[in-house]
Amino acid sequence: MALNIERFKKDLNDLRHRGSMLECAMIRDIHGVQRLRNAVGEMSDEDFAKIEAEIPQFRNAYEAWYSECLPVLKQLLPDRLDDFKRQYEKAKNRKSADFETYVIEDYMLGLRVTYGGDVKADASAAFPKMQNQTAILSAAEARFKSSLFEMRQLVQADLFDSEIASARELHKNKFYRAAGAVAGVVLEKHLAQVCSDHNIKIAKKNPGIGDFNEALKAAGTIDVPQWRHISMLGDIRNICDHNKQKEPTEARVTDLIDGTDKVLKTIA
Repeated sequence: MALNIERFKKDLNDLRHRGSMLECAMIRDIHGVQRLRNAVGEMSDEDFAKIEAEIPQFRNAYEAWYSECLPVLKQLLPDRLDDFKRQYEKAKNRKSADFETYVIEDYMLGLRVTYGGDVKADASAAFPKMQNQTAILSAAEARFKSSLFEMRQLVQADLFDSEIASARELHKNKFYRAAGAVAGVVLEKHLAQVCSDHNIKIAKKNPGIGDFNEALKAAGTIDVPQWRHISMLGDIRNICDHNKQKEPTEARVTDLIDGTDKVLKTIA
């Protein structure tokens, strides 16, 4: 499953990149290399040469890219699929083309429309349609990442709820040290995930509850009362895990389990 997700992410990123290269191809074909040089921004001639070498011939590369995008959008962003298609396919009820109704399909055919000597539509009208397609694809990529995040959060929440239930069952049967150890693991994993979600880096190689707690407080993610509460829970966890000379009491382990459950629901 993990390998499939990583492959899907890689494929999405590849499609988005190829869309950007098709935009560059269109600029080059319509306006010339110098306009493309201006469009990509300041860079060395060597870097620009690398980009230029990667740009495909639009008509050779677009159809394959478009065909690959359709099933991806159907899966990830179905409400935008028709919008994506409209950028390429001319409307069935279109009587004539102008700059508003001109689509990528017209560009592929080299269509240029004039009336009374004035240009009503030409290749330049297709570029915004190409930009719209790459924007829709980027939205699909963002939605995919968001869906993965939501899925992971839901799965993790279910797992932690199950482990808290296990801790309560151990506590009920008077296995206080084991119950506290289970709750402590849940607390540590949750704090680690909160740090990761907030891009808080931990320098220590094998951080524990105290390390995550200090980092979250320093970053302003938690306030002082929350920090003190987690510090207290960490002390109880240490008694359960490390202090074999001192048995954790029933009340303290109850505090650890209930406190961990509260942290899971209030700190994210």
